[in-house]
Amino acid sequence: MRRKLILGAFLAFVSWAVNSCTALSDCKICKTVTTDSSTGQVTEGNETKYCGNELIAVELTLPVTIGTQTTKYQCR
Repeated sequence: MRRKLILGAFLAFVSWAVNSCTALSDCKICKTVTTDSSTGQVTEGNETKYCGNELIAVELTLPVTIGTQTTKYQCR
């Protein structure tokens, strides 16, 4: 019984490790988009390719509002 539990835990760990590695190899192209709520003007920044941990950090970045301007990342 103990052997089966250890084998099951090992298989669960391996499946988790394989899935977490594929997320680190994913890449997207992202840019900053700034919207002015008073005029409706939209300004876009340069596109940059992000992969792995950098991509995760960019996707978790919350929009920032200063005055009437809100800036956020948009990825494709």
